[in-house]
Amino acid sequence: MPHLTAPADARRTAGGEQLGFGVPGYAHPLLAPAEWAGLARPGTPLHWAVLNIADGPGSRPDPHCLEAAGRLHNARERALHGGSPDDTVRASGGRLLGHLDLAHGERPFEELIADARSFIDWYRIGGFYLARCPTERAGLPAVRRLTGTLHALLAESDSADGGGRLVLGHRTHPYPGYAEAADQLVTFQGPWTDYRWSQVAEWTADYPPERFAHFVHGVPRTHLEEAMRIARWQGAGTIFFTDRDGRSGQSDPFATLPRYWDEIVSRIGPGISE
Repeated sequence: MPHLTAPADARRTAGGEQLGFGVPGYAHPLLAPAEWAGLARPGTPLHWAVLNIADGPGSRPDPHCLEAAGRLHNARERALHGGSPDDTVRASGGRLLGHLDLAHGERPFEELIADARSFIDWYRIGGFYLARCPTERAGLPAVRRLTGTLHALLAESDSADGGGRLVLGHRTHPYPGYAEAADQLVTFQGPWTDYRWSQVAEWTADYPPERFAHFVHGVPRTHLEEAMRIARWQGAGTIFFTDRDGRSGQSDPFATLPRYWDEIVSRIGPGISE
């Protein structure tokens, strides 16, 4: 079991509250058609998936990405508005998030906003994933300025119901103030060998599980239950676990489905719409 530093009340999801998936970014729909098609499958407990064409929206609309985005958008509409409110066997209505690379605070504000507008105009995204987000206190004011502007852009968009969703891709625990700058923080991204002994920051106990996400690669099938138990124990509501490790000619282990995708979906259970 991992060594934990948080107090007992940080163990917020130990009682079985439902986890859901966040997809850091599949490969292009031409290279990963099954992955993108599977996101819209009824019953998939999807919270959100990231669309990343070329570390951003690309230079022009991509027809294959437009098709994948439209399919996920339609699945969300069906999940939220297409049945009985008590029907929990529908897709969870996951959002499509546009990938914005903050380059640890080095990218100009104007460039990021230009990319954000392209994502909204072309793909009708429902939020943004801010990759390589700063973690130190000094970077917080700039991130707050950016997220405030992005929320305003999303509020003006007819595709982002509820004002959209912003996820900060820190990959580790940042300065606590970042928790007030966005809807969700990625506080772990890395290999299973690190995750199984990871520590959770004590300040996370002040927030509910839906505020945190964990992405872990190299998780063996035989350790799936342990990995899910760690996520619940550490208070993460969104996960993506994969047995891929990037060693077989693929640099990004999150670019394709884990070999046990159907199994982990069945372990988490059917999606519940927002």
